[in-house]
Amino acid sequence: MLIRVDPARPEPLADQIAACVRRAIADGGAPAGTRLPGARELAASLEVSIHTVLAGYQRLRDEGLIELRRGRGATVRAGAPDGRAAVIELARQLVDAARRIDLDETELLELVRAAAR
Repeated sequence: MLIRVDPARPEPLADQIAACVRRAIADGGAPAGTRLPGARELAASLEVSIHTVLAGYQRLRDEGLIELRRGRGATVRAGAPDGRAAVIELARQLVDAARRIDLDETELLELVRAAAR
């Protein structure tokens, strides 16, 4: 699994790390049980802080996509549907697009509710 970050992009590095893993899960490149790179190893290869990597991994854990176990590392969670990762990534892209055109949260939620009908 290839994880890359671009410090020139406006998204926080932790978000970029999480997005790379999300995409790998969504496209089947990281099926359930896949071990993610160790936080220290990934931090060193990306030249970022270990805390940045852990923040990205914690986001994925909070989304229900990976399991984090002290001493065992991070693995893609069994039962985490690939589709969920894709929807989470699309939601993040939607929020980013809404922010670029200065839509507030209420307006964005109204648009999503209208689209869901």
